Parts: sequence; C-alpha cells; structure tokens
Amino acid sequence: MSQAEENLDDTSAPLIEHLAELRTRLIRSAIAFIIAVFICFYFAGQIFDFLKQPVCEAMAERMQACNLQMIRLQDGFFVQIRIAMLAGFALAFPVIGFQLWRFVAPGLYRNERSAFLPFMIASPAMFLLGAAFCYYIVIPLAYDFFLGFQDFGGAAPTGVETADEGQVVAGSGSVVFQGSISEYLSLTITFVMAFGVCFQLPVLLTLLGKAGLVSAAGLAAVRKYAVVAILVLAGIVTPPDIFTQVILFVAVYGLYEVSIFLVARVERKRTARLRAEGILDEDEEF
Repeated sequence: MSQAEENLDDTSAPLIEHLAELRTRLIRSAIAFIIAVFICFYFAGQIFDFLKQPVCEAMAERMQACNLQMIRLQDGFFVQIRIAMLAGFALAFPVIGFQLWRFVAPGLYRNERSAFLPFMIASPAMFLLGAAFCYYIVIPLAYDFFLGFQDFGGAAPTGVETADEGQVVAGSGSVVFQGSISEYLSLTITFVMAFGVCFQLPVLLTLLGKAGLVSAAGLAAVRKYAVVAILVLAGIVTPPDIFTQVILFVAVYGLYEVSIFLVARVERKRTARLRAEGILDEDEEF
C-alpha cells in the first residue's frame, strides 16, 4: 500500500467516527422530540387555552364571547399538530441542545468550551424572555388595537346576554370578530417568534465580539443606523399602533445598548489576558 493510500485510510477513519457520533446524537434528539410531541399533543387543548387568553380578555372587556371557530373541517386537527410540534420542540430543546453540545465540545479547546457554553445557555433564556415580554405586554396591546376596528361598520357591540346560556354576545349591526383558530394561532406564533428572535441580539453581538468580528466602538459608531433599522423592524412585526411600536423599539434598542456594554466587557477581558501573557504592552490596546 502506498503512502498516499495509508494517509487516506487514516483520515477516513476519524470521519466515519464523527459521522457515527453525529448519527447517534441526531437519533437521541429525534427520540426526545417525538416523545415531547406526543406529550404536548395530549395537552394541546390546555396550551391553546393559554395562548388564546390575551384575545379572550380583550374581547371580555368589550362584552363579547370568545368563540374562535374552525373555518375548515381539518383546522382543529392541524392546529393541535402545530401546537404539539412547536411546544414539543421547546420541551425537547434542553435535550437537543445537550446532544449538540456533546457533539461539538470534544473538538473545542478548554477555553473555547468555557466561552461557548454560556452562549448556549443564554440563547434559550433570552428567547424565553422575549416570548414572555411579547405574550404579557405586546400581544394584549396589539389585540386590543385590532379589536378596536370591529366598530367601523356600524354600531358598537351592545353586550346582550342570552337567556339560556348566560353568554355575552355582540349587538346586531356591528362588525364583530369571529376568529379562526388557525389564523389566530399563526398570528400569535408570529408575534412570539419575532420577539424571541429580537431578544437574541445581545447573545449574537456578544458572540461576534468574542470572535473579534465586531467591536464596541464599531457598534457605537453605527448607532444611528441601528436606530433606523430597529424602527423599520418595529413597523414590520407590530401592528400600526404607535404605542406598541414604541414598546418594541425601546426594548430592542435597549438590548442594542446592552450589547455594546457586553462587547466592551469582552474586549477588556481579552486585553487584560493578552497583557498578562506578555503579548501586549501596558499602553497597547487590542
């Protein structure tokens, strides 16, 4: 066997081992996801009840019954499937993230592992923070804004109680919201995902700063452009309600300023380490 063939055999063995390890991690992640989907499918009704609380509370303030409807025959089934898959992924994410970490960690140096692990923990935490901020603050304001347009076609709902069930229904002659469960779920998930992704900004910029791709001075220099970009983002992901847009702008811009502080802190630590190792002089900056 030639030297080239021996080198090829030496490189193919580690590749096969890595592929086998990747397959094992993917199988374990898939099993965790499937189990979580079945669990969440069983509780899909309770999860949807939780998700519809903002619109039901906004409708209750207008003396309306919260009756979301199935427009298509299959809507109920597919809504449960979507809830089960999304909630199942969230439930299984710790296992999926752990499997990803176990696959990546052996190829990292000790200092790289210690630097990368906090970001893996911070990313889902910031996503949950953004989702909670959206659900408890932004969504109630947005849905109250949307429901305010019921009255443009006639008289406002009068709030008449039915004698047999005691439910409150809208008065005649008005444009009344009769929501589709599928469209309501899509809108709610869009809101939650948008805010969850926006709250990843400090994690992303700090990770880029750790890699030396961005600097605190550079982020501060483009602050005015960031303001414009955040305003455009606020106009896209929120309804045309100035109050809701201001809330999103303040939140995301605040996260941008926090990102500048975190990147500056990363740079100070890096400079101190390089000075301690003798790579930089005391009067030099990295």
